[in-house]
Amino acid sequence: MTPEPGVKAAVTPMRGGYWRQSLRQLRRHRQGQIGAVLVLLIVIPTIIAPWIAPYDPLAQHAGSELLPPGGQFLLGTDEFGRDLLSRVIYGGRASLVVGLFAVSIALVAGVLLGMFAAYRGGVIDTVLSRSFDVLQAFPGVLIAISIVALRGPGVENVALALGIGFAPVFARLARAGTLSARNADFVEAAISMGAGTGRVLRHMFPNIFAPILAQAGMLVAAAILAEAGLSFLGLGSQPPDPSWGQMLSVAQGYLRVAPWYAVFPGLALTILLIGMTFLVDALRDVLDPKSELRRSVT
Repeated sequence: MTPEPGVKAAVTPMRGGYWRQSLRQLRRHRQGQIGAVLVLLIVIPTIIAPWIAPYDPLAQHAGSELLPPGGQFLLGTDEFGRDLLSRVIYGGRASLVVGLFAVSIALVAGVLLGMFAAYRGGVIDTVLSRSFDVLQAFPGVLIAISIVALRGPGVENVALALGIGFAPVFARLARAGTLSARNADFVEAAISMGAGTGRVLRHMFPNIFAPILAQAGMLVAAAILAEAGLSFLGLGSQPPDPSWGQMLSVAQGYLRVAPWYAVFPGLALTILLIGMTFLVDALRDVLDPKSELRRSVT
């Protein structure tokens, strides 16, 4: 049926699809381009570490302790004569694993609980919402420290702890989006056709995914920083496995005699976090329907 002249359609599909258009805008976003370059500068060497690291990160070279950058060891060595370049490259693995797994755990648990609470309403919504509020009243890092203290240090326990601490953030986002979409026509149509709760929620999820995706990017950066902090405190990755936070913790005892020991892992962490921040800001600009960038191409 053709709309009458002068009457706009209720929904105007975006050219090439919403996500294809968003990806095209993200590629043209200058801040997003810089962020992507910075993130890839750290992530790619970390992924291909076994093929590009000049030495085994655990190998000790007797007589080469605390050497300055240059010569055989491009970034110098640590107190055991281990190559710092190799350890910095491998050290990013713990941070990336924790960041991705923690946010994945939080996203799945938080979104499912938040959507279910909003859709069912009543006592279920009240109980789950108050539970989210109680969890969110405590800093995520404090929850992580408590859980790691109970379960013991390690990358897996840090990822689980941060995932539990971050879950209320996604739950509240999912609940708010579900409340907005619960009375939409497509939801009522699905219910009238006999769709169950799970199927209705699957139909609703794409409509609330954009803010959740932007939040996920922010929390990956937060999880990476939290992992470095927990490793600095001795609760994350354990020696002799390399980790930026653990390397910074040890390096503080050698700042006077080997300042480069702390500079390079700190620099790698800083570059990754700046890149993640730029990417998330660009993603938020692209996915926000009220942004000037979005309006300029729709």
